[in-house]
This record gives sequence, C-alpha cells and structure tokens, in this order.
Amino acid sequence: MDIFERMRAGELIRDTDPGFDELMAAQLNGMRLVGQLNSSYHTKEETLTVLRELTGQDIDESVWVIPPFYTDFGRFIRFGKGVFVNNGCTFMDRGGITLEEGAYVGPNVNIITENHAEQPELRRFVYSRPIVIGRRAWIGAAAVILPGVTVGENAIVAAGAVVTKDVPADTIVAGVPAKVVRRIEAG
Repeated sequence: MDIFERMRAGELIRDTDPGFDELMAAQLNGMRLVGQLNSSYHTKEETLTVLRELTGQDIDESVWVIPPFYTDFGRFIRFGKGVFVNNGCTFMDRGGITLEEGAYVGPNVNIITENHAEQPELRRFVYSRPIVIGRRAWIGAAAVILPGVTVGENAIVAAGAVVTKDVPADTIVAGVPAKVVRRIEAG
C-alpha cells in the first residue's frame, strides 16, 4: 500500500514514512493550482479547467465554484453534477471529499478531512477520514464539517454549525456541535 492509499485509509502519516516526499510534491502541485485559480479573475469555464487539472477528473459543466477556493491537494475532491461552491471555502481533502449531485456549499465553509492525534508526541502527524456531502444537501455559510462525516441527502447544515457526526437525510442541523433541529417536511 503506497502512502496515498495509507492516507486515504486513515493511517497516521509521519514525515519519515516512505513516499512522504511524493505526498508533499502532490500537495505543492495542489497549492500551485490553487494559487493560479485565486490570483486573478477567471470565467466559469476557465475555473473549471483549473479545477479539472487540480482534481484530475472530468468535472461536469454544471459545476460552479466561485473563487477564492482553497485546498491542500485537490486530487481527492469529487464533484457531482450541479454542485455549487460559494467563495472563500476551504476543502482539506487528504481523506477524500465527495460532493454528490446538486450539493450546495455556502461561503466560507470549511470541509476538513484531516486531524491530529491526541497524544502530544504524535500531534505533528496527520490522519484522515473521508467526508461525503449527499445529493441536494445544503451547507450554510461558515459551517465546519469535520473528518469522517456524511451529510445525508437533502439535509441542511445551518450557518456556523460545527458538524462532528453524520447528519441524517432530510434533516436540519444547527449549533456547536451540530444537533438535529427538525426533519424537513415534503413540499
């Protein structure tokens, strides 16, 4: 298992691990592309071109990401059709971030797949857990989604919420830490 597979599997990654230099090169490439994206105005089409290179995937024309946009790697983000990401968002994607079809992400949202060990002697090392934002979910402004969380289909995360646990489909969560406020009634 290479360092990328180990990282995606949630193993603690140390700077002495074999392949760490390759990992850092991938991160530097992501930072270069983010710098390119955020350095000047780009049309939607130009933004998609940079995002395709950043993620290494074909991103549908219906995806709209408004810069500035920040990520540490980029290659572990997956955008479904019709995804919208507002400006000022940070996606730390080592563990993998999936935004399913029609997901909406408000401004200044942080989606963080990475964490550090509790033990002081291990804190400088990182482990990761994937995050999934379900179909038609809506993440409100300045919300924080933490490692390992799945936000269910149609769910709403209120502005400023800190999500530490999975969010059931068709619910609204709010607060710090986020808790279910109510179910979404069918329209």
